[in-house]
Amino acid sequence: MATYAHKKQQLYLVLSGIFIVNALLAEIIGVKIFSADKLLGMPGNLTAGVLIWPVVFVTTDIINEYFGKAGVLRISYLTVALILFAFGVIYLTTTLPPADFWLDVNKTDDQGRPFNIEYAYESIFRQGLGIITGSIIAFGVGQVLDATIFAAIRKATGGRFVWLRATGSTLVSQLVDSFVVLFVAFYLFGNWTLDQVVSVANTNYWYKFAAAILLTPVLYLAHFLIDKYLGKEETVELQQEATANASV
Repeated sequence: MATYAHKKQQLYLVLSGIFIVNALLAEIIGVKIFSADKLLGMPGNLTAGVLIWPVVFVTTDIINEYFGKAGVLRISYLTVALILFAFGVIYLTTTLPPADFWLDVNKTDDQGRPFNIEYAYESIFRQGLGIITGSIIAFGVGQVLDATIFAAIRKATGGRFVWLRATGSTLVSQLVDSFVVLFVAFYLFGNWTLDQVVSVANTNYWYKFAAAILLTPVLYLAHFLIDKYLGKEETVELQQEATANASV
């Protein structure tokens, strides 16, 4: 029994680590908007953060599957606190006076054009403050929706159809997340037009939609590996606990 408890604790720790690291990275790199057309030959633009958000919502579903809604919300609230801390530290670094030699050695780019590295640093990371505000709101709402819908579908289907509860909860939660984060970050706090927000949010959502479908095999692979790690009977017990605690 002690071995099972230890493995259960280790499993939650590993899943939480994957969740936190990727959520934080997505927030930091989300300030860049890239052309889907130039990279993939697809119309539209995407925030760089969407490249790894699928890892976050797949991990969310796995945590929900084995640790229930309470397990998801616990790590989600911790992640919000850590993201706020990280961006608080980053913001403080933008207020530090730059060293003269640092400005001097970086006063031109590789092509010899004038370059202000302090301005670039501040522009990138302070732009993230608007994104973090929007992301915290969208992330909080999205995670609560995801965890709640996942639990509701699991209860309605009697624990069957892993793909349905995982994909269904993700598609609804990310619909909210995709639009809210960009609206707050770039419309309320930035200089985008509403049309630009809708355009990028729409592309982001359909990317997440496709990713949710394509990553379904990952969920089944995770189930297989966790079954092997914990043992079949222990896995069933853990899933039953998660189902029983779904209303928490």
